[in-house]
Amino acid sequence: MLHPSYTDLINAVNSGVEPGEEPVVQSRYSIVIATAKRARQLIAGEDPLIATKGKKPLSIAVEELYQSKVKILSEDEANEEESEGESSEAGDPQEETALEDAPEEKL
Repeated sequence: MLHPSYTDLINAVNSGVEPGEEPVVQSRYSIVIATAKRARQLIAGEDPLIATKGKKPLSIAVEELYQSKVKILSEDEANEEESEGESSEAGDPQEETALEDAPEEKL
């Protein structure tokens, strides 16, 4: 059994959404895609945002999502953040990592 459960992850990711606004994540598919993308970032050499002891990248990615260390962005938000990031190059290492919530392209 997956811990935390999909429901717990969806609730954690949507915890910052104001009442009446559309939730960031509405399906298990979005959680799976975001977690896989973060796991690939960890495999590529990015530092984990949580304390780890021999955990696998996917387990770390799930825990980061659950602890709200990683933020899932819609395509529009990702484009806005990307354009803002180009104007200010100096980044804070303690900032949240943002993942774009979009389907992957097949090659």
